[in-house]
Amino acid sequence: MSGTLEELASARMHGAGNAFVIIDERTPHGVAHGELARRLCAADAGTGLDGVLVLERGIHTPWRMRVFNADGGEAEMCGNGIRCVVRYLFEGGEIAGTCAIETLAGTIACEVVSTEPTFQVRVDLGEVRFPNDARDETLTGSPPVLFVRVEVGNPHAVVFCDDVTRADLPALARRFAADERFAGGTNVHAAQVSGPNELRARHFERGVGETAACGTGAVAVAAISVARGLVATPVRVLVPGGCLQVDWRPGGSAHLSGPAEWEPRTLATS
Repeated sequence: MSGTLEELASARMHGAGNAFVIIDERTPHGVAHGELARRLCAADAGTGLDGVLVLERGIHTPWRMRVFNADGGEAEMCGNGIRCVVRYLFEGGEIAGTCAIETLAGTIACEVVSTEPTFQVRVDLGEVRFPNDARDETLTGSPPVLFVRVEVGNPHAVVFCDDVTRADLPALARRFAADERFAGGTNVHAAQVSGPNELRARHFERGVGETAACGTGAVAVAAISVARGLVATPVRVLVPGGCLQVDWRPGGSAHLSGPAEWEPRTLATS
């Protein structure tokens, strides 16, 4: 692996507390991205780094984003991460306000909606799918747990509860990881209705662990809540790292809005 960790990192940013290092690979560094993600997140343990965003030249657009989680695995999409990439491009003078970025989940249309008092980006995450027609499924065990599957370019399992702060999310995620229906892994979310247009959520991301926010997870919990008539769109999703907004109607695209901030901490390199 050529270059030190600090030399490889173009920026450290976060979206609602979901923290990433951006590696600008349009000038290739010759690195193994999965290994780099494991190394960075291990070196930065305890400070909340969740993964690496790799910026490459796209095939159909000028930009492509790849997402590598803390365990080195590659994810299809990251709703918080793509907002950070948009700010990186905006402040680098590469975009004026709108852009389209290629991902494994498809090409994502993005728009800078404000720069003050916070930098806010709105992204079109496309179609939301319910693999089991939005019906409950049961996670067997003691106790059994009802959940619903949602796909937002990547897989999610949503569990509704009365109080997300009391949910044993790591234990729940271990049970999902052992279920044969999720051989490829899934993101697990505890969700609570807290108002007519508001949800509270906690997120356990595959390959990472519990995170301060999950953009596609926020869309997943909002969409299934709207589909079941529990809340009305647009939906405020309150997460440990802040607030995200989701606008989704059945049959339409899901739009996620939220902050993208520079992370002041320097990288650990030991």
